[in-house]
Parts: sequence; C-alpha cells; structure tokens
Amino acid sequence: MSKDYLEAAIEIAQHAGGILREEFARPPEISYKGDVDLVTQADKRSEAAIVARLTKYFPEHSIAAEEGTGHESGSEFCWHVDPLDGTTNFAHGYPCFSVSIAVAQRGALLAGVVYNPFYDELFAAARGAGATLNGKRIYVSKVDALATSLLCTGFPVHKRQATPNIHYYWDFTLRSHGVRRDGSAALDLASVAAGRFDGFWEFGLKTWDTAAGVLLVEEAGGKVTDFAGEPYRLGGPMVFATNGLIHEEARVVALEISHRDPSAPLRR
Repeated sequence: MSKDYLEAAIEIAQHAGGILREEFARPPEISYKGDVDLVTQADKRSEAAIVARLTKYFPEHSIAAEEGTGHESGSEFCWHVDPLDGTTNFAHGYPCFSVSIAVAQRGALLAGVVYNPFYDELFAAARGAGATLNGKRIYVSKVDALATSLLCTGFPVHKRQATPNIHYYWDFTLRSHGVRRDGSAALDLASVAAGRFDGFWEFGLKTWDTAAGVLLVEEAGGKVTDFAGEPYRLGGPMVFATNGLIHEEARVVALEISHRDPSAPLRR
C-alpha cells in the first residue's frame, strides 16, 4: 500500500478544501444538471484534484465521484467522492458545505473524511479506530429520548413534490426539540457523530453522500440502519443514523409514518 487510506483521505480533502475556499471568495460559475440541480466550477475543480491524487496514490482502485470523473477498475476497493456536498449552499454564499471522501473494500467502509473548509473542521474515522474532529476524539450525544432530541434531515433537489419526507419532517418536528435542514448530508452525519445532532434521516442519497459520514457515526458510537432496522448499505433508498440511544424509539415512529398513505392528509 503506497499510502495509508486515512492519511491520504485527510491530505486530499484538505487540498480540495483549499480549492473550495478560493472559489467561495469569487462569484460562482453555475450550470445545471437538471431544472434545479446546481453544479459549479468549484465542484469540477475539487473533483478533478481529488480524482487525480487518488489515482496517483491508488491506481488500481475504483473511484465513484459525483460529477462523473471517476472510473471503475474492477478492484475490491472503491473510493466514494463528493467534491462539494452542499453545492446550493455554496452557490448562495451559505457556509455549510464540505468535501466527503471514503474508501470501502467490497462495500465495507474502511476510512472516511468530511471536511468543512470554511470553518476548518476535519472529521475523520478509520474502522475500529474511532472518530475525530481536528484530531480530538468525538462521540455521539447522550440524549436518550426523542422528545429532547435535535434532529436533521434533507430534501432532494429534484422531484421535490414527490418526496414523502415532508410527512416525516412534520411528525418529527412535533415529537422533538426540532428538525434542522442544513443542506449537506455529509456534514449532517458528521454532526451526529460529534453529538451536535441526535439523529438524521434522508431518502435517495448516493454512496458519495453517505459513505464517510456513516463511518463517522458508527466509529463515534452511533447506529445506522434503515427504517426496518436493517443495517444501512451504501446507496440504499434511505439512511437513518442516530446516537443509538434514541434509535429504536425514533425508528418505530419513522416506520409508522412509512406505513401511511403519503398522499393522505397529515395526521397524528
């Protein structure tokens, strides 16, 4: 192995973060992948730098990257790269965005990094070695009741009228201290790992959105499943991550909501 996986992910994320800081200081060059799905020059520059370094350090590995510049090599190792998670925030000058990089072996996560370059916060984890924020160990919160928890979620940028998540948002808002929607799934998961949020759920995320964050939560002592309680798999239709203490209580609520007709009026 030419370079330690976590060491490489940290170095590359910090390098990409420097690019994002440069781009954040200038007017964004925005284009669209769909009606409302933004992509900026920052996404492209960051991804190019990440893919180039990963290819240099691990030439045999596959790379799955959001903007499509990765490659499939047939290797049992795959890097999952989001060069700018929170592009809409970035384009509007809202400093909630991150670089997310993780590596998995046959789907099992080995190392991951989520880096917010604006606040210089580097979340990192390696399987079996715990999770850190700027080098200091972090742990999930000790909140043990849904009623006193602070949650977070996200909404898709496409097919927004079809998403059932507004039902979950409404119900969980009434049952907790509140639900935040910050626009970066990677940072949301990192915040669960750091004990800032007690739980997170979202639908339709890609592997590069969740890979690093899921490992962070697990290594910080949390739990990640689907609403049925099955272990989360990369690229699954939904992800449900908590501090573990509120997991079953919140999961039962989520499962109850999922059994309702999404088109029916909202009700308790």
